[in-house]
Amino acid sequence: MKSVKNGRDGRTRIIEGALRRFSQDGVSATTLASLREESGVSVGSFYHHFASKEHVFGVLYAEILTAYQSAFLAELVSHEEARDGIEAVVAFHMRWAGEHPERARLLVSERPPRKHEPGGAEVAEERRAFFRKVSDWWRPHMKNGLLQPVHPTMCYVLWLGPAQEMCRLWFAGAHTPTDEEIRGLGEAAWQSLRQRPD
Repeated sequence: MKSVKNGRDGRTRIIEGALRRFSQDGVSATTLASLREESGVSVGSFYHHFASKEHVFGVLYAEILTAYQSAFLAELVSHEEARDGIEAVVAFHMRWAGEHPERARLLVSERPPRKHEPGGAEVAEERRAFFRKVSDWWRPHMKNGLLQPVHPTMCYVLWLGPAQEMCRLWFAGAHTPTDEEIRGLGEAAWQSLRQRPD
């Protein structure tokens, strides 16, 4: 029983240590040695759980993305009105970033793993499922003439692009967003995505 517990703890320590190192130094600047030092595990313990630094990053990224998207969808579907949902998700995004700065920094600053890389297939599948659920909420508002018919990538850029840029400034220590600015980001997202009468 002890070995199972130690194995689980070792994996958890590696993931938690990787989150700290990756969010502070970036994935490319983080070495395998610094990951092991941060997590306090031996070489053997590390390779028992993960094949490489990239493997750790892929697993960590997928876990963070899943948690973020789950919370995003919970916020979105709690709003029946189109404008309320658009603006609430922007506020949620900024709130989540403030509550989980290390995780948010990783999502904002690091390239997601590609399909052939560790964690890439899981991330791709999570994204497909996520966009399907967002589309299920979006479609009735689009048919009712409230929201534009937009490609998922363009939707993301118009909806959360400015908020992501604000997060980058925030994480760099250049600017802390005010409540008024966050409301302004929500208003801007609504104006970008709403349908306008001809």
